[in-house]
Amino acid sequence: MRALYGTPPLGLIVLPSEAVQVSPLVPGSAALEAVSPASLDQALVCAPAGTLERDHVLALTLRALKPGAAMIALALKDRGGTRLRKTLEGFGCAVIEEARRHHRICQVTRPGDLNAIEPAIARGAPRRVGALWTQPGVFSWDRLDPGTALLIATLPPLKGRGADLGCGLGVLALKVLESPAVTALTLIDRDRRAVEAARLNVTDPRAVIEWSDVRSAGHTGLDFVVMNPPFHDGGTEDRALGAAFIAAASAALRPGGVCWLTANRHLPYEAPLAAHFASVTLKAEAGGFKIYQAIRP
Repeated sequence: MRALYGTPPLGLIVLPSEAVQVSPLVPGSAALEAVSPASLDQALVCAPAGTLERDHVLALTLRALKPGAAMIALALKDRGGTRLRKTLEGFGCAVIEEARRHHRICQVTRPGDLNAIEPAIARGAPRRVGALWTQPGVFSWDRLDPGTALLIATLPPLKGRGADLGCGLGVLALKVLESPAVTALTLIDRDRRAVEAARLNVTDPRAVIEWSDVRSAGHTGLDFVVMNPPFHDGGTEDRALGAAFIAAASAALRPGGVCWLTANRHLPYEAPLAAHFASVTLKAEAGGFKIYQAIRP
């Protein structure tokens, strides 16, 4: 069995043939943590940028590899790439490193004995922070995002059927479900770790939680949508993501349905909002964030 974690840039490296995707950011993928120890013949890892998440993924992959099996790990040099070699050497691996297209690429052969992988696995594992289950690597995993906090403070009681697009840990959903007039709420996120945490955090029977990509979720006829859309993909700012969330929200709503959105002040969402909604109102602005209410035609 061969494993692939993430999606490397096109043409940067040869992908393992018939590899099983194990990234939690790919809906439907296998869970890396569930792969049996010493069962993989080969692995390619697009290493995450965050230290706890990156070390967790590398340690899990090494644990899953057979002794003598090969792993290639790569990352942009300014997104954790310069730390790959030191981390892998700390796990007991001999590393061959090269630089290509702003990436650091490290090749290792899994040694018979590994050093300190279990502490790294534990540091990146699911945990409780305060009242919520969370995990390093999930958006705003260890603190309340200020944009979400502003939306929570601004949001009026909602009613009917709705969705939380890009639900994360479920913090916003908990606020929405405080309204007894809400009859159903679908939480959607493409990050399996967030979905699993949300299932522990949001136990209200009105809530349904889906591991899927908001852009292809296909819900319709909703009374409301709430969202804090992402604007980074793999660490790179991608404003098209927010615009895609806005289009998905409009498609999911019934005529007259309402979307509540929080966004960083610098993001130019006014044009896509105006393109998809009949009425767009700035409801709050503070701390570098803005809250919009948008009503579908």
